[in-house]
This record gives sequence, C-alpha cells and structure tokens, in this order.
Amino acid sequence: MTGLWAAADAPAAVQDDAVRTALCGVLLAWADDELILGHRHSEWTGFAPDIESDVALSSIAQEELGHARVLYEQVADATGTTPDALAFGRGPQAFRNAVLVEHPNDDWGFTVVRAWLYDHADAVRLADLAAAPLGPFAALARALQREEKYHLLFSDAWLVRLARAGHEASARLQAALEAAWPDALGLFEETDDHAHLVASGLLPAGASAQRGRFEGAVRPRLEELGLRPPLAAAATGGRRGRHTAALHALLEEMTSVWRTDPAARW
Repeated sequence: MTGLWAAADAPAAVQDDAVRTALCGVLLAWADDELILGHRHSEWTGFAPDIESDVALSSIAQEELGHARVLYEQVADATGTTPDALAFGRGPQAFRNAVLVEHPNDDWGFTVVRAWLYDHADAVRLADLAAAPLGPFAALARALQREEKYHLLFSDAWLVRLARAGHEASARLQAALEAAWPDALGLFEETDDHAHLVASGLLPAGASAQRGRFEGAVRPRLEELGLRPPLAAAATGGRRGRHTAALHALLEEMTSVWRTDPAARW
C-alpha cells in the first residue's frame, strides 16, 4: 500500500485488517455520497436560476467529484483496484451512498433543501474524522472542511432567499423539506464499519450521536426561517445497497462512456 496508508504519521491501527476494512467501508460510503451528489449538482449547469448560481453550483459539483476521487483513491490503494473501477465499474447494489443524494433534482427548491441538509450532515462527518486519531486521514478531512464550508454558505444563502420570498415559495420549500427529511436522517444510517471504528477508538461518535448533533444544528435554523421538519422516521437502506430506480438510471448515464472501454485512460 502507498498513499495515506503508508504515510509516516499513519497510526499503526490501520495496518490491522479489520480496521482497514472498516475504514475503507466508511470512506467508500462517503465517496459514493460525494460522487452522486456531485453528479446531481452538475445537472443544473446551464439551467440554474441565474448565472451566478449556475457558476457556483457547477464549481461545487466539481469539488464534490474531486472529493470523491480523493476518497476512492484511498480505498483503491487498500483494496487493489482503481478509482475509476470504484466510480464506474460497480452496479447500483454495490453503491453505499445515502438515498438522499440519488433522487432526481425535481425543482430548484428541492435541490437547495437537499444540498443544505447534506452540507450540514457532511460538516458533522468531517468534524469527527478531523478530530480522530487517524493521522493523514484526519488531515484529509481538515483539508476538505476548507472547501465544504463554502458549499454550506451557498446552500444557506439560497435557503434564506427562498424562505423569505413569499408564501408560495415558502410553501414549496416546506414541501421539499418534508420530502427530503427522512432521507437526510438516513445519512446517519448505522453501519458495522462505522461502529467498529468507534469501538476501536478511531472515531469519536457513533451514528446516533452524529445525528443528534445534526438535528441540533439544523432544527433551530429551520424554525427561524419558518420551516418545520416533519415527524418522520429515518429512511435507511442506502448504506446497505438498497437504492431507488433513480440511481440505476443515473449510473447507466454516468458510466456509459467508461463502459465502452473500461481499460482506456480517460
């Protein structure tokens, strides 16, 4: 192995097979989230409400895809495959992204709500990894935090704008929130990999604790804007490969060029 696994400050624990497998599982799920959301964001290129938002969301999409590649590189290094094979060579059942990110964009309001919820959840995830005793992996999280904070600034600015744009816009935003909320909670679906890293002392908090911090951050802000999260259970399954037909269609489109010659260097 090379990359972060072999870095001078990599903890000895990552050489343990069970720890390495668990960390790969966590990184893979995170990479899948970033890849699929980045693809969804990219679909707004040329269609966003104004040129500034078009450029901004296109840039955010590129950054999410870049983050996905960095994470895939670490998994590929540990498992003997390639980032492209992970991104393009797996079927939907092998993807571990949360279902939230795979839904079609629908309208701009849903895109804003989804991005805002995801960005807050990602901030919780990044904070835990950045504080973890994982050496270069924690440093990677801190590097990604610097870019991700601008994603949240963008989604928050749009959430405020729509929430204060009048009754019709606010009502549509509320409907988008009700649709997205259960899947947003599904971002914190417990997995054996995450639980193993917590039990090993390599991550500071389990999924339920992360969800608590997420809700503690987003609920007051939503209420301030006159928005109400619904009373709904988390929609889970994505972390275990159970996805909607939307992901099947997205992967069919996203991988079509790669599948013409998987061995080619694009």
